[in-house]
Amino acid sequence: MTSHVMRGRGRTVSPWLGLAGFGAAVAVAALLGGLGVAGTASEYQGLEQPAWAPPSAVFGPVWTVLYVMIAVSGWLVWRRTGWSPALNWYAVQLVLNAIWTPIFFGFGQYGLALVDIVILWVSIGVTVWKFRPVSKTAAGLLLPYWAWVTFATALNAAIWLMNHQI
Repeated sequence: MTSHVMRGRGRTVSPWLGLAGFGAAVAVAALLGGLGVAGTASEYQGLEQPAWAPPSAVFGPVWTVLYVMIAVSGWLVWRRTGWSPALNWYAVQLVLNAIWTPIFFGFGQYGLALVDIVILWVSIGVTVWKFRPVSKTAAGLLLPYWAWVTFATALNAAIWLMNHQI
């Protein structure tokens, strides 16, 4: 591992500082989501849900692991390219991730949350596609996230349909 990564104008950035930056960006997304779900376990449990819906206690541990993988993935690409168009897609999916929870729980807008998560799913796919030529490891680290968001999209759709008032 190199001790520094070159950045514009002759500046170098420690790779560990870069990792901390990606960790912080992901932590902000997680915190925004966490603020959106504070005290919402009873709301989630009160919704009509499909039989395959997991208990609310599953989400925290799953997202913790996924957020670590997301941060490392972005960092690996940044180490090879600096900030690049691939990382623009990474940033887009992180923002879409961060706003889903407040839309779903904070505003109770299950249909709008479904639109957000579908766009998030596509954005993760584009990010994987853009990351693969740069780092197969980085792309691979996003695959469990993409799979979980696939499941979450189906769950969001089912909850929206089951709780939708016509």
